[in-house]
Amino acid sequence: MAYNSIILRLELTLNQVSFGDVASAISKAGGDITSIDIIRPGQEVTVRDVTVQVADTAETAVVEAIKSLEGIRLVNVSDRTFLAHLGGKISVQPTLPIKNRDDLSIVYTPGVARVCTAIHEDPQKAYSLTIKRNTVAVVTDGTAVLGLGDIGPHAAAPVMEGKAMLFKQLAGVDAFPICLDTQDTEEIIRTIKAISPIFGGINLEDISSPRCFEIETRLNEELDIPIFHDDQHGTAIVVIAGLLNALKVVGKRMDQVRVVVNGIGAAGVSICKMLLAAGVKRLVPVDREGAIIRGGEYAHHPMWAWLAEQPQVEANPGSLRDIIRGADVFIGVSRGGLLNGSDVQKMAPNSIVFAMANPVPEIDPKEALPHVRVFATGRSDYPNQINNVLVFPGIFRGALDCRAREINEPMKLAAARAIASVVSENELNDQYIIPSIFNEQVVTKVRNAVVEAAILTGVSRRIPPDFR
Repeated sequence: MAYNSIILRLELTLNQVSFGDVASAISKAGGDITSIDIIRPGQEVTVRDVTVQVADTAETAVVEAIKSLEGIRLVNVSDRTFLAHLGGKISVQPTLPIKNRDDLSIVYTPGVARVCTAIHEDPQKAYSLTIKRNTVAVVTDGTAVLGLGDIGPHAAAPVMEGKAMLFKQLAGVDAFPICLDTQDTEEIIRTIKAISPIFGGINLEDISSPRCFEIETRLNEELDIPIFHDDQHGTAIVVIAGLLNALKVVGKRMDQVRVVVNGIGAAGVSICKMLLAAGVKRLVPVDREGAIIRGGEYAHHPMWAWLAEQPQVEANPGSLRDIIRGADVFIGVSRGGLLNGSDVQKMAPNSIVFAMANPVPEIDPKEALPHVRVFATGRSDYPNQINNVLVFPGIFRGALDCRAREINEPMKLAAARAIASVVSENELNDQYIIPSIFNEQVVTKVRNAVVEAAILTGVSRRIPPDFR
Protein backbone atom coordinates (compact mmCIF):
# COMPACT_ATOMS: atom_id res chain seq x y z
CA MET A 1 0.00 0.00 0.00
CA ALA A 2 1.32 3.46 -0.94
CA TYR A 3 1.48 6.16 1.73
CA ASN A 4 1.52 9.92 1.32
CA SER A 5 1.92 12.99 3.46
CA ILE A 6 -0.67 15.77 3.26
CA ILE A 7 -0.90 19.13 5.02
CA LEU A 8 -4.32 20.28 6.19
CA ARG A 9 -4.65 24.00 6.95
CA LEU A 10 -7.45 24.25 9.48
CA GLU A 11 -9.26 27.24 10.97
CA LEU A 12 -10.62 26.19 14.36
CA THR A 13 -13.34 28.08 16.27
CA LEU A 14 -12.23 27.14 19.77
CA ASN A 15 -15.59 27.41 21.58
CA GLN A 16 -17.02 24.84 19.14
CA VAL A 17 -14.23 22.32 18.62
CA SER A 18 -11.01 21.20 20.30
CA PHE A 19 -7.86 19.94 18.68
CA GLY A 20 -8.54 16.62 20.39
CA ASP A 21 -11.66 16.31 18.25
CA VAL A 22 -9.54 16.92 15.15
CA ALA A 23 -6.93 14.34 16.13
CA SER A 24 -9.60 11.75 16.91
CA ALA A 25 -11.38 12.28 13.57
CA ILE A 26 -8.14 11.97 11.62
CA SER A 27 -7.14 8.80 13.44
CA LYS A 28 -10.52 7.13 12.93
CA ALA A 29 -10.36 7.92 9.22
CA GLY A 30 -7.00 6.18 8.90
CA GLY A 31 -4.57 9.08 9.19
CA ASP A 32 -1.55 9.54 11.46
CA ILE A 33 -0.63 13.08 12.59
CA THR A 34 3.14 13.64 12.29
CA SER A 35 3.41 17.39 13.03
CA ILE A 36 1.36 20.47 13.97
CA ASP A 37 2.31 24.07 13.16
CA ILE A 38 0.44 27.11 14.49
CA ILE A 39 0.04 29.59 11.62
CA ARG A 40 -2.11 32.15 13.39
CA PRO A 41 -2.79 31.92 17.14
CA GLY A 42 -5.89 33.36 18.76
CA GLN A 43 -8.15 33.02 21.78
CA GLU A 44 -11.29 32.51 19.72
CA VAL A 45 -10.05 31.36 16.31
CA THR A 46 -6.71 29.70 15.47
CA VAL A 47 -5.22 28.50 12.22
CA ARG A 48 -2.99 25.42 12.21
CA ASP A 49 -1.20 23.29 9.62
CA VAL A 50 -1.59 19.61 10.43
CA THR A 51 0.70 17.18 8.60
CA VAL A 52 -0.89 13.75 8.22
CA GLN A 53 0.63 10.47 7.04
CA VAL A 54 -2.12 8.66 5.17
CA ALA A 55 -2.60 5.76 2.80
CA ASP A 56 -3.62 6.85 -0.70
CA THR A 57 -6.91 5.04 -0.24
CA ALA A 58 -7.70 6.89 3.01
CA GLU A 59 -6.86 10.46 1.93
CA THR A 60 -10.44 11.29 0.90
CA ALA A 61 -11.80 9.79 4.13
CA VAL A 62 -9.53 12.00 6.25
CA VAL A 63 -10.59 15.14 4.39
CA GLU A 64 -14.28 14.27 4.66
CA ALA A 65 -13.92 13.51 8.38
CA ILE A 66 -12.49 17.00 8.98
CA LYS A 67 -15.23 18.64 6.92
CA SER A 68 -17.90 16.90 9.01
CA LEU A 69 -16.75 18.55 12.25
CA GLU A 70 -18.57 21.63 13.53
CA GLY A 71 -16.40 24.69 14.15
CA ILE A 72 -13.72 23.86 11.56
CA ARG A 73 -13.06 25.46 8.20
CA LEU A 74 -10.75 23.45 5.93
CA VAL A 75 -8.71 26.24 4.33
CA ASN A 76 -6.50 24.12 2.11
CA VAL A 77 -5.18 20.62 1.49
CA SER A 78 -1.59 20.40 0.26
CA ASP A 79 0.29 17.32 -0.87
CA ARG A 80 3.89 17.53 0.42
CA THR A 81 5.16 15.57 -2.57
CA PHE A 82 3.64 18.07 -5.00
CA LEU A 83 4.89 20.98 -2.90
CA ALA A 84 8.44 19.61 -3.16
CA HIS A 85 8.17 19.65 -6.96
CA LEU A 86 6.84 23.21 -7.36
CA GLY A 87 9.06 25.03 -9.84
CA GLY A 88 11.23 21.96 -10.31
CA LYS A 89 13.79 20.45 -7.94
CA ILE A 90 17.09 21.70 -9.39
CA SER A 91 18.55 25.02 -10.55
CA VAL A 92 21.72 26.40 -12.13
CA GLN A 93 24.00 28.53 -9.93
CA PRO A 94 27.15 30.47 -10.96
CA THR A 95 30.44 29.55 -9.29
CA LEU A 96 31.46 33.22 -8.81
CA PRO A 97 29.57 36.52 -8.67
CA ILE A 98 29.66 39.27 -11.34
CA LYS A 99 29.86 42.52 -9.34
CA ASN A 100 31.44 44.99 -11.76
CA ARG A 101 32.65 45.55 -15.33
CA ASP A 102 35.99 43.97 -14.60
CA ASP A 103 34.29 40.74 -13.49
CA LEU A 104 32.13 40.85 -16.61
CA SER A 105 35.14 41.27 -18.89
CA ILE A 106 36.75 38.16 -17.36
CA VAL A 107 33.80 35.75 -17.47
CA TYR A 108 32.30 37.08 -20.72
CA THR A 109 33.55 39.42 -23.41
CA PRO A 110 36.36 40.21 -24.12
CA GLY A 111 38.29 37.88 -21.77
CA VAL A 112 36.32 34.75 -22.66
CA ALA A 113 37.67 34.88 -26.21
CA ARG A 114 41.13 33.82 -25.02
CA VAL A 115 39.65 30.77 -23.30
CA CYS A 116 37.60 29.86 -26.39
CA THR A 117 40.74 30.07 -28.52
CA ALA A 118 42.65 27.84 -26.12
CA ILE A 119 39.94 25.17 -26.33
CA HIS A 120 39.79 25.52 -30.13
CA GLU A 121 43.53 24.81 -30.31
CA ASP A 122 43.32 21.92 -27.80
CA PRO A 123 39.78 20.47 -27.37
CA GLN A 124 40.89 18.48 -24.31
CA LYS A 125 41.09 21.79 -22.44
CA ALA A 126 37.29 21.76 -22.38
CA TYR A 127 37.64 19.41 -19.41
CA SER A 128 39.56 21.97 -17.38
CA LEU A 129 38.01 25.20 -18.66
CA THR A 130 34.28 24.36 -18.88
CA ILE A 131 31.66 22.45 -16.93
CA LYS A 132 32.31 19.36 -19.06
CA ARG A 133 34.60 17.72 -16.50
CA ASN A 134 31.84 17.42 -13.90
CA THR A 135 28.58 17.35 -15.86
CA VAL A 136 26.35 14.43 -16.85
CA ALA A 137 23.26 14.44 -19.04
CA VAL A 138 20.38 12.34 -17.72
CA VAL A 139 18.62 11.46 -20.99
CA THR A 140 15.21 9.83 -21.48
CA ASP A 141 12.40 9.57 -23.98
CA GLY A 142 9.93 8.66 -21.22
CA THR A 143 9.01 5.27 -22.70
CA ALA A 144 9.84 3.01 -19.73
CA VAL A 145 9.48 4.99 -16.51
CA LEU A 146 9.60 2.66 -13.50
CA GLY A 147 6.11 1.57 -12.50
CA LEU A 148 4.49 3.98 -15.00
CA GLY A 149 5.61 2.78 -18.45
CA ASP A 150 5.37 4.98 -21.55
CA ILE A 151 4.32 8.34 -20.09
CA GLY A 152 6.32 10.57 -22.44
CA PRO A 153 9.10 13.11 -21.95
CA HIS A 154 7.11 15.80 -20.12
CA ALA A 155 5.80 13.43 -17.44
CA ALA A 156 9.22 11.75 -17.08
CA ALA A 157 10.92 15.05 -16.19
CA PRO A 158 10.32 14.85 -12.39
CA VAL A 159 12.11 11.49 -12.30
CA MET A 160 15.09 12.88 -14.22
CA GLU A 161 15.23 15.94 -11.94
CA GLY A 162 15.25 13.65 -8.92
CA LYS A 163 18.13 11.70 -10.39
CA ALA A 164 20.05 14.94 -10.99
CA MET A 165 19.54 15.84 -7.32
CA LEU A 166 20.98 12.50 -6.23
CA PHE A 167 24.00 12.91 -8.50
CA LYS A 168 24.77 16.24 -6.85
CA GLN A 169 23.99 15.40 -3.24
CA LEU A 170 25.69 12.01 -3.14
CA ALA A 171 28.66 12.50 -5.46
CA GLY A 172 29.02 16.21 -6.23
CA VAL A 173 28.27 15.57 -9.91
CA ASP A 174 26.36 18.27 -11.81
CA ALA A 175 23.61 16.53 -13.77
CA PHE A 176 20.90 17.93 -15.99
CA PRO A 177 17.69 16.26 -17.25
CA ILE A 178 17.32 15.96 -21.03
CA CYS A 179 13.82 14.76 -21.99
CA LEU A 180 13.56 14.01 -25.71
CA ASP A 181 10.26 14.29 -27.56
CA THR A 182 10.96 11.41 -29.93
CA GLN A 183 10.97 7.63 -29.83
CA ASP A 184 12.93 7.27 -33.05
CA THR A 185 16.16 5.40 -32.30
CA GLU A 186 18.24 7.21 -34.93
CA GLU A 187 16.95 10.62 -33.89
CA ILE A 188 17.75 9.91 -30.23
CA ILE A 189 21.29 8.85 -31.15
CA ARG A 190 21.80 11.93 -33.36
CA THR A 191 20.46 14.27 -30.69
CA ILE A 192 22.64 12.89 -27.91
CA LYS A 193 25.71 13.04 -30.15
CA ALA A 194 24.86 16.65 -31.06
CA ILE A 195 24.60 17.81 -27.42
CA SER A 196 27.52 15.71 -26.14
CA PRO A 197 30.32 18.35 -26.36
CA ILE A 198 29.28 20.01 -23.08
CA PHE A 199 28.86 16.77 -21.12
CA GLY A 200 31.48 14.54 -19.51
CA GLY A 201 29.11 11.55 -19.53
CA ILE A 202 25.65 10.38 -20.59
CA ASN A 203 23.25 8.55 -18.26
CA LEU A 204 20.49 6.92 -20.31
CA GLU A 205 17.31 6.44 -18.31
CA ASP A 206 13.89 4.87 -18.77
CA ILE A 207 14.22 4.07 -22.48
CA SER A 208 12.24 0.98 -23.49
CA SER A 209 13.74 -2.34 -24.55
CA PRO A 210 15.01 -3.43 -27.05
CA ARG A 211 15.72 0.08 -28.45
CA CYS A 212 17.83 0.91 -25.41
CA PHE A 213 20.40 -1.75 -26.38
CA GLU A 214 21.05 -0.26 -29.82
CA ILE A 215 21.09 3.31 -28.51
CA GLU A 216 23.68 2.49 -25.87
CA THR A 217 25.81 0.34 -28.18
CA ARG A 218 25.89 2.94 -30.93
CA LEU A 219 26.67 5.81 -28.56
CA ASN A 220 29.50 3.80 -27.01
CA GLU A 221 30.93 3.25 -30.48
CA GLU A 222 30.48 6.80 -31.73
CA LEU A 223 31.30 8.94 -28.67
CA ASP A 224 34.43 9.08 -26.51
CA ILE A 225 32.68 9.81 -23.20
CA PRO A 226 31.14 7.23 -20.85
CA ILE A 227 27.62 6.06 -21.71
CA PHE A 228 25.70 4.28 -18.96
CA HIS A 229 22.16 2.92 -19.21
CA ASP A 230 21.21 2.80 -15.55
CA ASP A 231 18.16 0.56 -15.97
CA GLN A 232 20.49 -2.10 -17.39
CA HIS A 233 23.83 -1.70 -15.72
CA GLY A 234 22.92 0.08 -12.49
CA THR A 235 20.45 -2.68 -11.67
CA ALA A 236 22.93 -5.40 -12.64
CA ILE A 237 25.74 -3.94 -10.55
CA VAL A 238 23.71 -3.67 -7.37
CA VAL A 239 22.27 -7.17 -7.92
CA ILE A 240 25.78 -8.61 -8.17
CA ALA A 241 26.82 -6.65 -5.07
CA GLY A 242 23.90 -8.08 -3.09
CA LEU A 243 24.49 -11.58 -4.46
CA LEU A 244 28.17 -11.54 -3.49
CA ASN A 245 27.18 -10.92 0.11
CA ALA A 246 24.15 -13.23 0.05
CA LEU A 247 26.38 -16.09 -1.08
CA LYS A 248 28.67 -15.41 1.88
CA VAL A 249 25.68 -15.64 4.22
CA VAL A 250 24.55 -19.03 2.83
CA GLY A 251 28.08 -20.40 2.37
CA LYS A 252 27.92 -20.96 -1.38
CA ARG A 253 30.23 -19.95 -4.23
CA MET A 254 29.38 -18.05 -7.42
CA ASP A 255 30.74 -20.82 -9.66
CA GLN A 256 28.67 -23.50 -7.88
CA VAL A 257 25.18 -22.01 -7.79
CA ARG A 258 22.36 -22.44 -10.30
CA VAL A 259 20.81 -19.05 -11.03
CA VAL A 260 17.38 -18.33 -12.56
CA VAL A 261 16.83 -14.81 -13.93
CA ASN A 262 13.24 -13.95 -14.80
CA GLY A 263 12.47 -11.03 -17.12
CA ILE A 264 15.03 -10.79 -19.90
CA GLY A 265 14.58 -7.15 -20.86
CA ALA A 266 17.06 -4.32 -20.39
CA ALA A 267 17.90 -5.12 -16.76
CA GLY A 268 17.66 -8.88 -17.15
CA VAL A 269 20.11 -9.07 -20.03
CA SER A 270 22.66 -6.94 -18.21
CA ILE A 271 22.24 -9.02 -15.03
CA CYS A 272 22.87 -12.19 -17.02
CA LYS A 273 26.01 -10.70 -18.59
CA MET A 274 27.38 -9.65 -15.22
CA LEU A 275 26.55 -13.01 -13.65
CA LEU A 276 28.61 -14.69 -16.35
CA ALA A 277 31.44 -12.18 -15.85
CA ALA A 278 31.30 -12.84 -12.09
CA GLY A 279 31.77 -16.58 -12.61
CA VAL A 280 28.30 -18.18 -12.74
CA LYS A 281 28.48 -21.56 -14.53
CA ARG A 282 24.78 -22.54 -14.51
CA LEU A 283 22.41 -19.83 -15.75
CA VAL A 284 18.74 -20.06 -16.73
CA PRO A 285 17.29 -16.89 -18.32
CA VAL A 286 13.46 -16.98 -18.35
CA ASP A 287 10.94 -14.71 -20.03
CA ARG A 288 7.21 -14.95 -20.76
CA GLU A 289 7.83 -17.60 -23.40
CA GLY A 290 9.70 -19.77 -20.90
CA ALA A 291 13.38 -20.58 -20.53
CA ILE A 292 15.83 -19.17 -23.06
CA ILE A 293 17.87 -22.24 -23.86
CA ARG A 294 21.37 -22.83 -25.16
CA GLY A 295 21.23 -23.38 -28.92
CA GLY A 296 17.73 -21.89 -29.27
CA GLU A 297 16.63 -19.66 -32.16
CA TYR A 298 15.77 -16.10 -31.14
CA ALA A 299 16.10 -14.05 -34.30
CA HIS A 300 13.44 -11.60 -33.02
CA HIS A 301 15.64 -10.59 -30.07
CA PRO A 302 19.41 -10.24 -30.66
CA MET A 303 20.28 -10.22 -26.93
CA TRP A 304 18.37 -13.45 -26.34
CA ALA A 305 20.22 -14.93 -29.31
CA TRP A 306 23.50 -13.89 -27.67
CA LEU A 307 22.49 -15.59 -24.42
CA ALA A 308 21.57 -18.78 -26.32
CA GLU A 309 25.17 -18.94 -27.55
CA GLN A 310 26.70 -18.93 -24.06
CA PRO A 311 27.92 -22.32 -22.77
CA GLN A 312 26.84 -21.50 -19.19
CA VAL A 313 23.18 -21.23 -20.24
CA GLU A 314 21.21 -24.44 -19.65
CA ALA A 315 19.60 -26.31 -22.54
CA ASN A 316 16.46 -27.57 -20.77
CA PRO A 317 13.19 -25.85 -21.75
CA GLY A 318 10.35 -25.16 -19.33
CA SER A 319 8.20 -22.56 -17.61
CA LEU A 320 9.37 -20.50 -14.64
CA ARG A 321 7.65 -22.86 -12.19
CA ASP A 322 9.41 -25.83 -13.82
CA ILE A 323 12.81 -24.17 -13.99
CA ILE A 324 12.91 -22.82 -10.44
CA ARG A 325 12.95 -26.33 -8.94
CA GLY A 326 16.40 -26.93 -7.44
CA ALA A 327 17.69 -23.41 -8.15
CA ASP A 328 20.00 -21.80 -5.60
CA VAL A 329 19.21 -18.24 -6.69
CA PHE A 330 16.15 -16.54 -8.18
CA ILE A 331 16.48 -13.00 -9.55
CA GLY A 332 13.27 -11.36 -10.76
CA VAL A 333 13.11 -8.17 -12.81
CA SER A 334 9.72 -8.83 -14.35
CA ARG A 335 6.25 -8.39 -12.83
CA GLY A 336 4.48 -9.04 -9.58
CA GLY A 337 2.67 -12.13 -8.36
CA LEU A 338 4.40 -14.77 -10.50
CA LEU A 339 5.40 -17.12 -7.69
CA ASN A 340 4.05 -18.41 -4.40
CA GLY A 341 5.48 -20.07 -1.31
CA SER A 342 5.29 -23.60 -2.72
CA ASP A 343 7.33 -22.51 -5.76
CA VAL A 344 10.28 -21.19 -3.75
CA GLN A 345 9.99 -24.13 -1.36
CA LYS A 346 11.14 -26.31 -4.29
CA MET A 347 14.40 -24.38 -4.56
CA ALA A 348 17.67 -25.74 -3.18
CA PRO A 349 18.33 -25.45 0.59
CA ASN A 350 19.55 -22.03 1.77
CA SER A 351 18.02 -20.36 -1.28
CA ILE A 352 18.41 -16.72 -2.28
CA VAL A 353 15.50 -14.75 -3.80
CA PHE A 354 15.79 -11.24 -5.23
CA ALA A 355 12.20 -10.31 -6.18
CA MET A 356 12.63 -6.83 -7.61
CA ALA A 357 9.44 -6.08 -9.54
CA ASN A 358 8.01 -2.77 -8.32
CA PRO A 359 5.75 -1.95 -6.60
CA VAL A 360 4.59 -5.60 -6.32
CA PRO A 361 7.43 -8.17 -6.12
CA GLU A 362 7.36 -11.46 -8.05
CA ILE A 363 6.46 -13.15 -4.78
CA ASP A 364 4.85 -11.72 -1.66
CA PRO A 365 7.61 -11.42 0.99
CA LYS A 366 5.34 -12.99 3.62
CA GLU A 367 4.98 -16.09 1.44
CA ALA A 368 8.66 -16.28 0.57
CA LEU A 369 10.35 -15.64 3.91
CA PRO A 370 9.48 -18.96 5.62
CA HIS A 371 11.17 -20.87 2.79
CA VAL A 372 14.05 -18.56 1.73
CA ARG A 373 17.33 -17.90 3.53
CA VAL A 374 18.06 -14.47 1.98
CA PHE A 375 15.30 -12.31 0.51
CA ALA A 376 15.65 -8.93 -1.23
CA THR A 377 13.30 -6.61 -3.11
CA GLY A 378 13.41 -3.25 -4.87
CA ARG A 379 11.25 -1.74 -2.12
CA SER A 380 12.31 0.42 0.81
CA ASP A 381 9.85 -1.08 3.30
CA TYR A 382 11.65 -4.44 3.49
CA PRO A 383 15.27 -5.27 4.37
CA ASN A 384 17.84 -5.65 1.58
CA GLN A 385 16.61 -3.04 -0.89
CA ILE A 386 18.28 -3.47 -4.30
CA ASN A 387 18.52 0.19 -5.35
CA ASN A 388 20.36 1.72 -8.33
CA VAL A 389 21.12 4.81 -6.25
CA LEU A 390 23.98 2.79 -4.77
CA VAL A 391 25.63 2.70 -8.21
CA PHE A 392 25.31 5.65 -10.55
CA PRO A 393 26.68 8.49 -8.35
CA GLY A 394 29.92 6.69 -7.55
CA ILE A 395 30.44 5.12 -10.96
CA PHE A 396 30.14 8.50 -12.71
CA ARG A 397 32.24 10.22 -10.04
CA GLY A 398 35.01 7.75 -10.84
CA ALA A 399 34.55 7.90 -14.61
CA LEU A 400 34.63 11.71 -14.62
CA ASP A 401 37.63 11.93 -12.28
CA CYS A 402 39.76 9.77 -14.58
CA ARG A 403 38.08 11.07 -17.78
CA ALA A 404 37.22 7.56 -18.87
CA ARG A 405 36.36 6.95 -22.52
CA GLU A 406 33.75 4.39 -21.49
CA ILE A 407 32.38 2.41 -18.58
CA ASN A 408 33.48 -1.14 -19.36
CA GLU A 409 32.65 -4.51 -17.80
CA PRO A 410 35.67 -4.57 -15.43
CA MET A 411 34.64 -1.15 -14.10
CA LYS A 412 31.08 -2.40 -13.48
CA LEU A 413 32.28 -5.53 -11.70
CA ALA A 414 34.67 -3.43 -9.62
CA ALA A 415 31.75 -1.20 -8.62
CA ALA A 416 29.70 -4.24 -7.55
CA ARG A 417 32.53 -5.58 -5.41
CA ALA A 418 33.07 -2.15 -3.88
CA ILE A 419 29.40 -1.87 -2.86
CA ALA A 420 29.50 -5.36 -1.36
CA SER A 421 32.65 -4.47 0.61
CA VAL A 422 30.87 -1.65 2.45
CA VAL A 423 29.04 -4.31 4.50
CA SER A 424 31.69 -5.63 6.90
CA GLU A 425 31.99 -9.26 7.95
CA ASN A 426 30.71 -8.33 11.42
CA GLU A 427 27.63 -6.60 9.99
CA LEU A 428 26.76 -9.17 7.33
CA ASN A 429 23.61 -11.25 7.93
CA ASP A 430 20.53 -12.40 6.04
CA GLN A 431 18.76 -9.10 6.79
CA TYR A 432 21.71 -6.91 5.80
CA ILE A 433 23.49 -7.82 2.58
CA ILE A 434 23.47 -4.40 0.94
CA PRO A 435 24.41 -0.99 2.42
CA SER A 436 22.08 1.97 2.80
CA ILE A 437 22.07 4.53 -0.01
CA PHE A 438 22.99 7.11 2.65
CA ASN A 439 26.11 5.24 3.77
CA GLU A 440 28.90 7.71 3.05
CA GLN A 441 31.39 4.97 2.23
CA VAL A 442 29.49 3.82 -0.86
CA VAL A 443 30.31 6.62 -3.30
CA THR A 444 33.94 6.81 -2.17
CA LYS A 445 34.56 3.07 -2.47
CA VAL A 446 32.77 2.79 -5.81
CA ARG A 447 34.61 5.81 -7.18
CA ASN A 448 38.01 4.45 -6.16
CA ALA A 449 37.29 0.98 -7.54
CA VAL A 450 36.05 2.40 -10.84
CA VAL A 451 39.09 4.67 -11.27
CA GLU A 452 41.46 1.78 -10.55
CA ALA A 453 39.68 -0.50 -13.04
CA ALA A 454 39.65 2.24 -15.70
CA ILE A 455 43.39 2.77 -15.31
CA LEU A 456 44.14 -0.97 -15.41
CA THR A 457 42.02 -1.48 -18.55
CA GLY A 458 43.45 1.54 -20.36
CA VAL A 459 40.26 3.60 -20.76
CA SER A 460 41.29 6.48 -18.46
CA ARG A 461 42.76 9.65 -19.93
CA ARG A 462 43.78 11.15 -16.59
CA ILE A 463 45.29 9.81 -13.39
CA PRO A 464 43.64 11.52 -10.41
CA PRO A 465 46.15 12.99 -7.91
CA ASP A 466 45.23 10.44 -5.22
CA PHE A 467 46.24 7.61 -7.59
CA ARG A 468 49.67 9.01 -8.51
